[in-house]
Amino acid sequence: MTFERADAAASGSQFEPKPATGSFQTVEPRIEITAPLGERYDEILTPEALAFLAELHDRFAGTRHELLAARLQTRVDAANGRDPKFLPETEWIRDDSSWRVAGAGPGLEDRRVEITGPTDRKMAINALNSGAKVWLADQEDATSPTWPNVIEGQLSLFDALRGRLEFTSPEGKQYRVTAEETPTIVMRPRGWHLVEKHLKFHDRAGRAMHASGSLVDFGLYFFHNAQALIAAGRGPYFYLPKLESHHEARLWNDIFVFAQTRLGIPQGTVRATVLIETIQAAFEMDEILYELRDHCAGLNAGRWDYIFSIVKTFRSRGRRWVLPDRKAITMTVPFMRAYTELLVATCHKRGAHAIGGMSAFIPNRRDPEVTARALAAVSADKRREAGDGFDGTWVAHPDLIPTARAEFDAVLGDKPNQLDRLRDDVHVTAAELLDIPSIGGEVTEGGVQDNISIGIRYIESWLRGTGAAAIDNLMEDAATAEISRSQVWQWLNENTVTAEGTRIDQTSIVRLMAAAVAELPRFEGDRFDDAISVFRTVALEPEFPTFLTVGAYARFL
Repeated sequence: MTFERADAAASGSQFEPKPATGSFQTVEPRIEITAPLGERYDEILTPEALAFLAELHDRFAGTRHELLAARLQTRVDAANGRDPKFLPETEWIRDDSSWRVAGAGPGLEDRRVEITGPTDRKMAINALNSGAKVWLADQEDATSPTWPNVIEGQLSLFDALRGRLEFTSPEGKQYRVTAEETPTIVMRPRGWHLVEKHLKFHDRAGRAMHASGSLVDFGLYFFHNAQALIAAGRGPYFYLPKLESHHEARLWNDIFVFAQTRLGIPQGTVRATVLIETIQAAFEMDEILYELRDHCAGLNAGRWDYIFSIVKTFRSRGRRWVLPDRKAITMTVPFMRAYTELLVATCHKRGAHAIGGMSAFIPNRRDPEVTARALAAVSADKRREAGDGFDGTWVAHPDLIPTARAEFDAVLGDKPNQLDRLRDDVHVTAAELLDIPSIGGEVTEGGVQDNISIGIRYIESWLRGTGAAAIDNLMEDAATAEISRSQVWQWLNENTVTAEGTRIDQTSIVRLMAAAVAELPRFEGDRFDDAISVFRTVALEPEFPTFLTVGAYARFL
């Protein structure tokens, strides 16, 4: 495997294909860097690391493309009226009660509170000092995938694992890791659908294509840090996002097996926690655990992407499938209860942790009333999760950790988890998972305008490189923004009538969008004009883009 930087031609270096036997020429697969190298980037993008990325792409990029094509067919089937279902061909996996997953690795036995957040240096330090049991180091929905964010996020993790992570703000404030016990790090790479356009993979036929964001994020982190993590008494642990089938889980397992062999690490050292955040994956939880059983620690209820998946999957199936205002889609509505109950029961049957989702409410240190409401909402959410059998949960802000921990402490006590609670009382049917029409509720003009405003403001933040943004006292990331824009698309295309009697059509949307735009907090250097353009494309055009970030990344980052 070889690598090449984009500036190599300037120094006179030329890439020459190496002929192989046969009637056509082949070349060594390689990774080409097509973006400028910032300070210390060469510590991450080493020749050896790039060769490892090239090997990953050479072996697994083809399967990735096949699986993405299968996703497209699934979307077509859903649009044509075919519902997701429990697969008859894998019924034997579900019915076999004998198999178990590997379970918690060192440092993952107790996951009662996990903090999520991006990997920039300041946020990384805050997470490591937070007192949480686990830090979800997020290269996905909470990170805008600018080139600096991708590589400097890797540098943050690299330094954190070597005890040298620090940061000085532009105002001169210094940040250092001071906690005696830091959270176990579980890194979340980008989903299979995302690319890294600043790195190009050249395959054996000499064809060039954007690298896979998943393989780049996983490969760089694993290559540089797996041994250091093991030496520290923990291990290379990952959250796997956006899976839609057990075949996609199998691909991750194959990657883990190869990577461990390639670096001389014992098989089974890797631990993965899979986010169940698509309706398709909800029907294959057992199968996903089975495919990853030698490397699996648990499943997570990725609630916000799950709601987005519901809207996306059934968006053109008629008015019965139209969801009400975003704030009305709570965790207690029937289809969400069915999903989370099934997740806990499935996990505990197989010895896997069930990790709850993130409440979007966040405190405001300048507004005690807002903080009190946030703490009350988070307390109720975490009390429900702990009572349902979850082994841990997510928060997005350090100030929420004591509240979440208190609810899990009340149920767990000194136990690290409640894997012994098998939830044999849970029997969820396909009809219950698909009981979307029963939610009821209303679509209001205020709800439409909120979605437009939140969508535009989040996209503007994302375009400036901030992937987790506090908006109206809620923590918004790519998943919550996806709900906002996909609901607007669905309401518009189904000619939904609001509670006030207004038909949602191009005329009313233009009016509501103008009102939302008029209230935007404009400032010098903002990206609102670009954000408005993106929002129009992903919410108002007849064609529904599967992810808002894909087109925005290609155009602007």
